Amino acid sequence: MNQIFTSALAKAAVLRNKYTRIAILLTKVSIKISQTNWSKVNGNAMKEKINQFMRLAKAYVSGRYRFVPWKTMATLLAALIYFLNPFDVVPDIVPVLGLGDDFAVLMWVYNSVAVEVDRFLAWEKMKSGAA
Repeated sequence: MNQIFTSALAKAAVLRNKYTRIAILLTKVSIKISQTNWSKVNGNAMKEKINQFMRLAKAYVSGRYRFVPWKTMATLLAALIYFLNPFDVVPDIVPVLGLGDDFAVLMWVYNSVAVEVDRFLAWEKMKSGAA
């Protein structure tokens, strides 16, 4: 784990029960997602994973889905904080490569919390099927 992600994890850890601050973070991530040129970085699969993180975090913040351990949420939020940080290992202003380290961290976190994400996706699918 790099020092910048460790710092992001510390920032995420203090967000416990601070739902308004988490919502602000999610808004910032949504803005960055909309401003990113995903076609230049072949990032459609990564964009979907970020969107899954976002939906899980939104469901957590709203209280609709609290079946995920806080440690998982903090790790997921740290990945989003890292994604937002323009001055991480490879600054985002560097074309293509700037998102490369973000994607590596996001994939590492996604793989680390995949079981919880899969549970959420199953819950989400069940809820949408019941509606």
